[in-house]
Amino acid sequence: MSKKGILLANIGTPDKPEAKEVKEYLKHFLGDPRVIDKPRWQWLPILHGIILNTRPKKSAALYKSIWEEGGSPLLIHTKSQTSQLQEKLPEVSVRFGMAYSQPTISESLKAFEKEGVEDVTIIPLYPQYSTTTTAAIHDAVFRHYLKQENIPTLHLIREFTSHPLYINLLRKQIEEGIKEYQPELLVFSYHGIPVSYVEKGDPYKDQCAETTAAVFKGFDIDIPYKVTYQSKFGPDEWLTPALDKTLMSLPKEGIKKVLVITPGFVSDCIETLEEIEDENRTYFMENGGVEFNYIHPFNDDPDFVELLANLVN
Repeated sequence: MSKKGILLANIGTPDKPEAKEVKEYLKHFLGDPRVIDKPRWQWLPILHGIILNTRPKKSAALYKSIWEEGGSPLLIHTKSQTSQLQEKLPEVSVRFGMAYSQPTISESLKAFEKEGVEDVTIIPLYPQYSTTTTAAIHDAVFRHYLKQENIPTLHLIREFTSHPLYINLLRKQIEEGIKEYQPELLVFSYHGIPVSYVEKGDPYKDQCAETTAAVFKGFDIDIPYKVTYQSKFGPDEWLTPALDKTLMSLPKEGIKKVLVITPGFVSDCIETLEEIEDENRTYFMENGGVEFNYIHPFNDDPDFVELLANLVN
């Protein structure tokens, strides 16, 4: 019987909250055509001539504001998810790898090879598929094996958009959040992508809609909800409505208490801790909001680890 391995894969995080390390991370992340789908002759001079000379210092300050003793929250939670899954499945080798930071996906796959693993399941830690996330992770896997003589049996998890355990976890979070905070509106915030990606066939928008529909199928709550998208980058048209503009306008519409949930994230990171809890909270409160609350991702929840184990079986 062949030895099995599970790789939990994420996009990554800078090694340190310093400009040098952030620049190195952004160079790989924003240099990937999966993430920025523009002609290389057009995009690379902008990236290397402008963005990598201006953005790292600002981004490093934001990372410092969320950094913890053990590193970035994303890294800490991914390590915890990995160790919990290893405890749950002791007969399987469980590792994690990052598309643009350490340990890389390739390094983790090499470690499997040294262990004699012949059957590998890749789980991108993104519930909804997108070319900017899941496909980028799959690319890293394929690049690693491109010139290998011995390729193991590979199982690539595409998404878990409407998996019952995932939907039940979201419902549990929503029920607890409503009970605790009694908001006037529940705001779903998914990470945005450019509209052009959707037009080219990226199923992400449809899968976000599928997740939202699955949550509310037979699930009645006594407050309305709204779906938004966050993290717009650059001048291109992105999916709307935008979270920031929505939060700025809600108080004028009489909505003064909101509860935000981010179903596309399974771990806290800069997009949740800084962008949601700081930046977007400020937009809401400065425009007349009274109470802003945020439901954190699953992070170290053992029930999420149960979902990961279920994806393998």
